[in-house]
Amino acid sequence: MSVDLQTVKKIASLARISVTDGDAQAMVPELNNILGWVEQLGEVDVSGIEPMTAVIPNTSRLRDDVVTDGNVRDKVLANAPQAEQGFFAVPKVIE
Repeated sequence: MSVDLQTVKKIASLARISVTDGDAQAMVPELNNILGWVEQLGEVDVSGIEPMTAVIPNTSRLRDDVVTDGNVRDKVLANAPQAEQGFFAVPKVIE
């Protein structure tokens, strides 16, 4: 695939970028070089190579995600205006 002047102008228009004719003319060989590099990457044999998400091994530095009640129920309920049987008590609202 190669890029011509019309393609550069169309891409600039779609990206809503103002490009002068001189700049667009200068971008044609640059974009063609980039596409050439991408084609070279397609020729690399990657069979037998596992996909990776990063170039370095990452391990989770966070604690395990375990659901607990926090063991602070009494402290939390101390902030309640009214508590009953270990829960916040609220007035009944029915319309």
